Amino acid sequence: MSVRSVAGLLVAGCALMAAGPSAAGNEKPFFDRVVGNWTGPGEIVAGKYKGTKFVCTFAGETAGKSAGMALDGSCRVGLFSQKMRAEVRRKGDSFAGSFLDGAAGKGLDIVSGTIERDAMVVGLNRKQLKGAMVARLADKDSLNITVSVRVAEKLVPVIGMSLKRGEDTVTQTSLGTGFSLDD
Repeated sequence: MSVRSVAGLLVAGCALMAAGPSAAGNEKPFFDRVVGNWTGPGEIVAGKYKGTKFVCTFAGETAGKSAGMALDGSCRVGLFSQKMRAEVRRKGDSFAGSFLDGAAGKGLDIVSGTIERDAMVVGLNRKQLKGAMVARLADKDSLNITVSVRVAEKLVPVIGMSLKRGEDTVTQTSLGTGFSLDD
């Protein structure tokens, strides 16, 4: 798995804070609590890039009249910064969405999920890669995220993040048009 793929899972996980096929209307309080500016550190906890630390900054807003949200920001690893964008919207009894350009491109698809009070769990797909993200609001200003991938029949945590709500937006400078450290 490349650093870009891992970063993709990370940001999709953050963006997916607002995804899940909860009963219509039950997800609004969760969405409302997640909207705003979030900043925090994370670490890759398994795999080839285990121990890699990063910092992300996101600004989220609700999806207007429909249930869902959009999230824009960037994640930084050392000197490299990668822009990130994700959208999640209710689609019938479920949710649909994408990170970057979805699984058809270089991103991820949002395929399933649930929201219950302070936590959300969603399913992620990208070609053969299957995974899940858990986002839990520890309190009104703290959000913990774990992204896991399916290896054989087990979900293995690969990314952990601790985001804090912030009023200030950290400006990141991207070197070139992005980066890719694919194998």
